[in-house]
Amino acid sequence: MSDQDAAPVRDAPAGDAPAREGPRDVPRDGSRPESPGEAPEENRTPEDGPEQPEDRRFDQAGRNPLGSSGGTGGSGTAHAARRTFAAGRAGRNISFATDGQYFEGNYFISQSSGGGPAVLQGPVHAEELDRLAGVYCETSGYQRMKRRLRERGLLVLCGECGSGRTATALSLLSELTGNRVIRLDPGGRVREIEEVTGGHGHLLEITPEAEGAEGPAPGRDGGNGARSRPPGAVLTELHLDRLRGKLAEAGAYGIVLVESGDLADRMLRGRYGVYCPPPPAEQVLLRHLRVLLRNEPPEALGKALELAAGPDVKEALGLAELRPAEAARLADHLARCLRGELTHRQLLDDCATFVRAQARTWFAGADNPGTLPEALPSLGTSAFRIAVAVFNGSAHSLTAEAGERLAAEMAATLDPEASVGRRLFGTHAEVRPAAARAVVEDAELDLGDARVPVRAISFQGDALPTAVLREVWHGYHNARGPLVRWLRSLCGDPRPQLWVRASVAAGVLCSWDWVHGAGELIGPLARSDGAVQRMAAATALAEAAREPAVRPAVHALLKEWAVCGEPELVSTTALAHGYGMAAGSVSASLDALAVLVRDGDDPDLTALASFSVARLLAGPEPETVVRRLADWLLSGRTETADLVLLSVIKALGTRATFLWGLADTTEPAAGHDRKPLVLAVPAAHPQLAGALAALVRHTLSTARSGQAALDTLGTLLRRSAGDAEQRELACDLLRRIAVERRDRDRLRHLLARLVHDRDEPLDKDDARLMWDAVGEGGGR
Repeated sequence: MSDQDAAPVRDAPAGDAPAREGPRDVPRDGSRPESPGEAPEENRTPEDGPEQPEDRRFDQAGRNPLGSSGGTGGSGTAHAARRTFAAGRAGRNISFATDGQYFEGNYFISQSSGGGPAVLQGPVHAEELDRLAGVYCETSGYQRMKRRLRERGLLVLCGECGSGRTATALSLLSELTGNRVIRLDPGGRVREIEEVTGGHGHLLEITPEAEGAEGPAPGRDGGNGARSRPPGAVLTELHLDRLRGKLAEAGAYGIVLVESGDLADRMLRGRYGVYCPPPPAEQVLLRHLRVLLRNEPPEALGKALELAAGPDVKEALGLAELRPAEAARLADHLARCLRGELTHRQLLDDCATFVRAQARTWFAGADNPGTLPEALPSLGTSAFRIAVAVFNGSAHSLTAEAGERLAAEMAATLDPEASVGRRLFGTHAEVRPAAARAVVEDAELDLGDARVPVRAISFQGDALPTAVLREVWHGYHNARGPLVRWLRSLCGDPRPQLWVRASVAAGVLCSWDWVHGAGELIGPLARSDGAVQRMAAATALAEAAREPAVRPAVHALLKEWAVCGEPELVSTTALAHGYGMAAGSVSASLDALAVLVRDGDDPDLTALASFSVARLLAGPEPETVVRRLADWLLSGRTETADLVLLSVIKALGTRATFLWGLADTTEPAAGHDRKPLVLAVPAAHPQLAGALAALVRHTLSTARSGQAALDTLGTLLRRSAGDAEQRELACDLLRRIAVERRDRDRLRHLLARLVHDRDEPLDKDDARLMWDAVGEGGGR
């Protein structure tokens, strides 16, 4: 027997004895029999009147309209997604020079895809090598690299772009050759090198696209009539052995630079590959500051380091840890600021360019040369970076899978005729995060009911997620198509860890370009038949409304949808107002929900509206919601009264963590998020306990909602047993609703039924405490 099934009243817990004439069982149709002192049938108000036969809105009053897709894990995911883009909303608007490039010290920085010509083959000037020697900070394993280079004559240094690989290679070669270093054309390949210069060091930087790219099987058509490169085109140790032989004959040395990825992973497993870790950014910064400030007063160095450690500078940078090239640039900015060449505001603006420069470098010409087989590796890396931006802090497995789906969308856009599969054993999962400047760490995923351990992936910088999406969305309009299709497909996934993240990201994009986003992202989701897609559209609308300039457009769209007559759009409107953001305030959202219910006269719409009201009650302004619920009851309108009744039943049966929003709640409320909402709100806001209990009592005593409310209250009491804190909150609720004898009889009958349930009886000790609380209610 379940806790909804009636049971005879016998062996009641000790305490205040039940009345001689116990309450009659409430019929299953929701009607209520008359009791002594009850108003005659003809004098009842609409709230107390018998339920109309065709009204079935209370049959499933506590049902979540999203099922399991909106509960477990939704709250933690929503707030993590909101925090992901919170840092970027306060970012500065930085303008770059028209050429998008500048030269600082030894570092050539390109911030646009239309950069100048690549550095061609030629000697590195001795003065440049001398200047490098003055600021170079040895990386870990430098001496071991030098011994291997001297013994073998050739090294392959692997690492991330900007990690100091070039500086390390130049330092190694200049030490062994007396500053005689030649930089080879990066457009060349190892197998094409025929001549080397005796007694010199040779430096060649290659990319995964140039040699060793992942592509279709050899000889297979890769789309656009192009054939994948033959087996000999992939960089192997045979090519490196050949180059080593030529270097040995000439008494020369060589270093090949390879960026982290599949090719670097293969090289590191061979004879020539060596990982080049970046030196500590603090040491690089200190070395450069000492050189830049050598003519300044001695205290200038300390001031520069203090300025670099300031919270405003760190916030402007938006990067958890600088790479050597960035540390060198920061040192130059700090020195100029101390010399009075930059104001503090200009320093912060310059620091804000670092993260955007990283994003521009990542996506500049990412689909070169424009044919699918050659571009596929770079597209996969770009897709993975975008996926990390959307799922920053999420499980690595989910992020990687989402990135693969986006890569497929990008490939289909680049070559619609091609059929692209996935390599099963390509780049190792431990290698790929480095290409996105991300780390994978042990973390916990909040599922609402529990927390589970996961391997979570995160950018090394809070500003990177927003910078990545902004760069792709604003910089490459042709990339919008696959990005939009990808987000829409994720918004149809039943897992909150996917659709919540995708919908929040969609809202951010819509806030940047409302016209495009509303038409391509939100509109198709809102017109979908699936409840999850419509909830995703509502979430995106609420997130877009966070931007003050876009909020009026969101509000206007929802007003249009509310009267359009399309059920899908109307239901999306009801769900969107559950965030309290689209209308500008919680009060305005409640007004909009009341209008929807009064004008719609649709039981399903009322149920959706009650879901949104309960979510607003779980938000940062519960007092506003409680007052409005009481006002709706006093208005005497049946439609809004039903909305109140359904909302209270929802609050009785749903834990606060399942009714998440996008706005921050107070810390006390956050501490009770696993309790039923009707207990969590009084725990966090004791001043609302009486008003909320009065609403519960009214719902229990109203004929059409009484049985559903009583069943839901029974579930609440059962869940409160065994938890001392939650049980005490439940007992306090019972005291407040046991006002009259009829109330006490109803509650005692419920407790007795729970105690004698054959399948899952309520613990008698817990029931006795609850029984006593009911008796205490009569003396209040």
